[in-house]
Amino acid sequence: MLRISKIFNLNDPGWGRGNQNGSGQNEPPKRPSNQGDGPPDLDQVWADFNNRIKSVFGKNKGGGNGFGKPPRNTGGGFNPSPKAARFGIVFIIIVAVLLWLASGFYIVREGQVGVVTQFGKYLKTVQPGFQWHIPRPVQSVELVDISRVRSFSVGYRDNSRNKVLPEALMLTEDENIVDVQFDVQYRLKAQMNLNATEYSPAADYLFRTLGPDEAVRQAAETAMREVVGKQSMNKILYESRTAAAMDVMKLMQHILDRYETGIEVTTVAIQNVQPPEQVQAAFEDAIKAGQDNERQKNEGNAYASKVIPEARGQASRMVQDAEGYRATVVGQAQGQAARFESIEKEYAQAPAITRERMYISTMEEVFANASKVMVDTEGGNNLIYLPIDKLIQQASGSSSVQGSFSASGHASSSGSVSSSGSSSSASSSDASAASRNRLSRDNFDRR
Repeated sequence: MLRISKIFNLNDPGWGRGNQNGSGQNEPPKRPSNQGDGPPDLDQVWADFNNRIKSVFGKNKGGGNGFGKPPRNTGGGFNPSPKAARFGIVFIIIVAVLLWLASGFYIVREGQVGVVTQFGKYLKTVQPGFQWHIPRPVQSVELVDISRVRSFSVGYRDNSRNKVLPEALMLTEDENIVDVQFDVQYRLKAQMNLNATEYSPAADYLFRTLGPDEAVRQAAETAMREVVGKQSMNKILYESRTAAAMDVMKLMQHILDRYETGIEVTTVAIQNVQPPEQVQAAFEDAIKAGQDNERQKNEGNAYASKVIPEARGQASRMVQDAEGYRATVVGQAQGQAARFESIEKEYAQAPAITRERMYISTMEEVFANASKVMVDTEGGNNLIYLPIDKLIQQASGSSSVQGSFSASGHASSSGSVSSSGSSSSASSSDASAASRNRLSRDNFDRR
C-alpha cells in the first residue's frame, strides 16, 4: 500500500524533472535544491510514472524507462509502451465504471418519495432513506415532495381588492351574476401498498397529467361554477357558503380522481361572495328592504307568540269552568234525585207525617222570600190581602222618625207613641202571620 501511495504522490515537486541526483537509480527523485523556472516535461512525467510502477512490482532492472524496455531519448516525444498503454486504459475504465456506479446512490428525505424510471418508463416508487439505482442512462430518479401543502387563489391575487374578474364572475341559477373569491389547498396522496405494475400517487402526479397544478386550478374553477349555477343568488350569498364549499371540494376530488392526478384536495374556503360592483348600491337597497321585511315578520311572529298562548289559556280556562259547572249541575241533580228517592221511601212508610213535614218546609221556603200574603178565609168569597211589605216599610219608617225626633230634642212622649205604634204594628203582623199559617195548613189538610 505504501508503494501504491507513492505512485500517486502528486505533492512530489520532482515529477517530470527526471533523476536530478545523477545516481542512475530508478528511485523517485528528491526535491531539488534549485527548481527550474519552466513547467514539467510531459515525457519526463510519463517516465517517472513508469519508474514508480516498476518499483511497485519489483522490476528495477537497470536504467530502462520501465517494463524491460531500453531507455529512450526523452527529447524525442511521448512514446509509451503498448503494455503500459493497455494497463492505463483498463485502469481508467475500471475507475470510470466505479464512479458511474457510485453516481447511483441517492438519499430520499423524510416527506419525500423517489420515483424511479428505467429508460423513461415508470419502474417503482421508493420510500425515504439511502437508496441506489442503476445510474443514467439506464435508470433515473425524481424526488417528489408529498408532505407539502400547495395552495392557490381563484378570483383574486394576494388580497381581495386585487380581483381577477374572468375567474371571479359566475352565473347563478336565477340568472344573476355574483363575484366569488375562494382559496384551495391540496397535496399529494399518501403512499399506499401498491403492486409492482401500479402507479403510485407521486407517479400519477408526474406522468398521468401534463401540468397537474394547472389541472387542479381548472378543476376548482369548474366545480365552483357548477355548484354556484345550481343555487339562487340569495342562497349562495347568505345561507349556504359552507355547504357550497363542501360540494366544491367533493366535486373537485371526483374530477381529479377521474383524471388520475394523484392529488388530494384538503380545503376549499370561500373568502368573499358579493354582487358585481356596478350593481352594489342597488343590491344593498334590496338587502335593506329584505331585512326590514324579516324584521316585520319577526315582530309579527313575536306578537303571535304572545297572543296565541294567552288565547289558548283563556279558552282552556273557559273549558275548565264549563266542565266544573257541568260537574256541579250533574252533582246537584244526582243529589236531588237521591234525596227524592229517600223522601219517597219515607213517604211510603208514613204518608201523613211526611206530607206534614214537606208542607211545613215548603211554606218556610215560600214565606222566607215573599212580602205579600193572600189569605183565603173559610166560608167567604173574598181573599184577605195582607201587605206585609208595606207594614215592614212603615215599621222601619217610624223607627227612623223616632231617631230623628230624639236627635232634634223633641219630647219623649212622641218617641213613646212611635214605639207603641210600632210594637202594636209588629204584634198585629205576628198575629196575622200566625193566623195565615194556620189557615194555610187547614186548607192544605182539606186538599
